[in-house]
Amino acid sequence: MAEGILREKLKERRIPAEVDSCGFESFHVGDPPDSRAQEVTRKRRIDLSSHRARLFTTQDFDRFDYIFAMDSSHFNNIMKLARNDSDRSKVDFMLNVLHPGQNLGVQDPWYHGMKAFEQVYWQLDEACERFVETLITEPPHK
Repeated sequence: MAEGILREKLKERRIPAEVDSCGFESFHVGDPPDSRAQEVTRKRRIDLSSHRARLFTTQDFDRFDYIFAMDSSHFNNIMKLARNDSDRSKVDFMLNVLHPGQNLGVQDPWYHGMKAFEQVYWQLDEACERFVETLITEPPHK
């Protein structure tokens, strides 16, 4: 959901950027997003249907200026692959955009019903909005 939400917010503001999401569970590789996530985003005119799960790789540090982890497990897995301080400096918890330094994880709605997917949508929507506002006022330094 975060990828779709962020991509849409950047598109609305005509900010050119590459946005992608990935994970660490190989058994999901090639899978589309959860149908409940697609339903929640589709109601907001965000189409996730073309996305397919892939694994995070060290090359992602070279491709992206920002790497957001959804929870502490993802954060730790990303940091284990970091090659240097430059890689590590790109990584943060998604919700630190809203709650700096608190390292809060986004709830995994998979084990819960549609209400949890709705709650996560709004949490990610707020975080992505704040991140885009930050990009506008403080563009990344290359």
